[in-house]
Amino acid sequence: MKNIVVIGSGTMGNGIAHVFAMYHYTVHLIDINDEALNRGMNTISKNLDRQVSKQIITEEEKAKTLSNLHPSTDLKAACSTADLVIEAATENLNIKLDLFKKIDEFSGPNTILASNTSSISITKIGSVTKRPDKVIGMHFMNPVPVMKFVEVIRGYATSDATTTSILALSKALGKSPTEVNDYPGFVANRILMPMINEAIYSLYEGVAGVEEIDTVMKLGMAHPMGPLQLADFIGLDVCLSILNVLYEGFGNPKYAPCPLLKNMVTAGYLGAKSGEGFYKYIAGSKDLQVSSMFKK
Repeated sequence: MKNIVVIGSGTMGNGIAHVFAMYHYTVHLIDINDEALNRGMNTISKNLDRQVSKQIITEEEKAKTLSNLHPSTDLKAACSTADLVIEAATENLNIKLDLFKKIDEFSGPNTILASNTSSISITKIGSVTKRPDKVIGMHFMNPVPVMKFVEVIRGYATSDATTTSILALSKALGKSPTEVNDYPGFVANRILMPMINEAIYSLYEGVAGVEEIDTVMKLGMAHPMGPLQLADFIGLDVCLSILNVLYEGFGNPKYAPCPLLKNMVTAGYLGAKSGEGFYKYIAGSKDLQVSSMFKK
């Protein structure tokens, strides 16, 4: 595999494109308009600058990485020469199914189609293509250039050859992949999201405040980030979407999203990306301030 297509230039997409380009793959980064692509490319450039400043890479390696990246809005042309297409679009089932119908049509018969979905069924995604044996999940962790883990999700029809190929490719990117089977939330979010949801319930029920809940988990459980801050970082809308997939997939009330989370998403308090969630985020500042909604 040498020619990679990454669909979506947002947080996950630009991170995935960054890593592939840094490891000398030709990467076509696809989005719906030039504005989105420019934002994604600017983020990649800034993250490469950070790696240069930390002496992780050289200026020459940065330049080579950028030269391997080809932003475009032409999905059909990009897929026609792709060895691997990775979808990193919004965590929305209908959007993903529509995309996979298109990339299945546009791609050559041997092209592997992967999704960076954090919870949506790979089996369901594969079912709308004519190559379910070549459809697989590649769930990268955020931030992609830093985090070493990749959750490789095998759908019901995913072949041994496809799985072996993607596990080897992940290792070639300097990652540590783990193969899991296709059930709601896979492993990472099946465990993580109920913890985040329970932290939100603890806040909702008045057990403790935002900082107190996060401090318990950071100092008491040695977590690098508290669950409420992590939820902000992931995006509260994404957390809600994953919990809904778990709740609908298992039909178990233990996965029901907290009403507070639902209200926050409805009101547009999505976390770091909207400027406010459980904490308030000020551009250029690393200081965390609890949202005024939760101050005592």
